[in-house]
Amino acid sequence: MIEQTIPKSLLELAEVQQESQDKLLEYNNVVGVSLGQKIKKDTESDQPVISVLVSQKMPRELLSENDRVPAKIKGIATDVVEVGDIFAGSGQPALADSDDQPLEMPGPQTLRRRVRPAMGGYSVGHYRITAGTLGTCCYDLSPFPSIPSKYYILSNNHVLANSNNARIGDPILQPGPIDGGTYPSDVIARLSRFVPIRFKSPGAAPCNYVDAAIAEGDFENLNREIYWSGYVTKLYAAPKVGDIVQKTGRTTNFTTGRVTNINATVDVNYGGGKVARFCRQIVTTAMSAGGDSGSLVSDRNEGAVGLLFAGSATRTIINNILYVQSLLNIRVTEL
Repeated sequence: MIEQTIPKSLLELAEVQQESQDKLLEYNNVVGVSLGQKIKKDTESDQPVISVLVSQKMPRELLSENDRVPAKIKGIATDVVEVGDIFAGSGQPALADSDDQPLEMPGPQTLRRRVRPAMGGYSVGHYRITAGTLGTCCYDLSPFPSIPSKYYILSNNHVLANSNNARIGDPILQPGPIDGGTYPSDVIARLSRFVPIRFKSPGAAPCNYVDAAIAEGDFENLNREIYWSGYVTKLYAAPKVGDIVQKTGRTTNFTTGRVTNINATVDVNYGGGKVARFCRQIVTTAMSAGGDSGSLVSDRNEGAVGLLFAGSATRTIINNILYVQSLLNIRVTEL
């Protein structure tokens, strides 16, 4: 599937990245490895590189020999880029409820009212979290044309399935609990499927590809439209560095960003000491805040790019839409 998600011209770089990233991720301060373009004097050049993402950039002389990123790996230039610490929940540390499970952070500017039919961009959440964002509405992936038997809302695992701590059939509220959603009057759907998040453990760092879940609702209560962004009509599964993307989310409303890195492998903090490694991710400039998790990101031509789920003070992290559709077995477009 990697050939479908990155430009053919970068496949050779991607192979070198794959061979070297596990070792690089063991370096002190390194939080991710990706493909990008060389930054020279704060300006992005046209030179493709392996971008090593660090929480804090430090003078080379202050690093031990074992923590110094080589200038080249198998002839491919590298670039060290400071991005800060990456958290699920769009760049802010999570809260925890009484059972110490991660919760989504609220924000001051929100699409937080109750709306029926519910559409993308509005507040939503599992009954035991605070709130995230409804990405869009969707249906089962089946031969086209067909008659869908079920309809769903799409968002993150940590928004709809409480970071694995949920049961199929759990109520999903719109708006989310912190925005006034209550059980049973504001139940919009019931948890239907989620891709489990596999967390790092001593000696093991399994690759996750999505933080994603769906919840089944009544057709008349679900709207595929995304507030201010419209309807996605196609997939744009292979974004390039420099592409402009957009999203509507519960906290920061309508925002745009620029793709800075692709094919990223990043370590994401879920709070409570839990960290999960995600592979084949898309990285953009900062375009989100806590509560925007679950937003569907698209290009400017109604092409679905991915599902927003994490970020730092300077970057936003997005699951590629191809993996979201495939792993949840859903269709987010009309065709």
